[in-house]
Amino acid sequence: MTIPTDYLRHTDASAARAARAAYRAGRVEPTCGIAPGFTQANMIVLPRDWAFEFLLYTQRNPKPCPVLDVSDPGMVETKLAPGADLRTDLPLYRIWRDGKLVEETADASAAWAERDDLVAFLIGCSFTFETAMRDAGIEIRHMTDKGNVPMYLTDQPCRPAGRLRGNMVVSMRPVPAGRVADAATISARFPAVHGAPVHVGAPEDIGIKDLARPDFGEAVRIEPGEVPVFWACGVTPQAAVTASGVPFAITHAPGHMLITDIPDTAYHV
Repeated sequence: MTIPTDYLRHTDASAARAARAAYRAGRVEPTCGIAPGFTQANMIVLPRDWAFEFLLYTQRNPKPCPVLDVSDPGMVETKLAPGADLRTDLPLYRIWRDGKLVEETADASAAWAERDDLVAFLIGCSFTFETAMRDAGIEIRHMTDKGNVPMYLTDQPCRPAGRLRGNMVVSMRPVPAGRVADAATISARFPAVHGAPVHVGAPEDIGIKDLARPDFGEAVRIEPGEVPVFWACGVTPQAAVTASGVPFAITHAPGHMLITDIPDTAYHV
């Protein structure tokens, strides 16, 4: 999706810039609820010889991997946040080697410096539609409890592309049964950041054995009368890194996003 330049010229993104400055200075925190109203993005950074295959992977799997921006090889900027440095302005990064997570760090500069051909992909994040859901009176439990959203690796395979393969990751939010249709309608209006849910209820139907043990993030309370609702998640590329044995990658840590200068309304249809 192309973002009109007017969004950057006429939007006061001071809250987003302040958050990025804090992360550059070393602050580490999940970004849900930070700079509300501004789009957040997942990130995966790959060597150029993997970038085309990953771009094809995103095109074949647009629900979990909606692309918001792609950098030129070796560049550390994005049009979504002018002045930001992708090496330092997310609160927490993951470094991957041969498909294995080897490090989490608040500054990816050293890993980024290992190669001069890295391509950064920024992927839509479901945090973007949470403000609209809250405005409609739907509680976002992980925000209420000041935690990270729970995320689960499913048994639902993504469509492979070249050397890349893997299963879809989903995020989960408990929603009162009477508001599930509202949650689906609201999120569907944000197709560039995962859109409508991919599954409602019955976690075992998508290979999730225990909601109390998420693969990423933190478990949340599910109250009587609430239904677990699952959205495709931008951590899906990290599952592909593991399943495909990608030799080198840098990603965001789950729940620790790039906060952009783009208002959520830019992705509302």
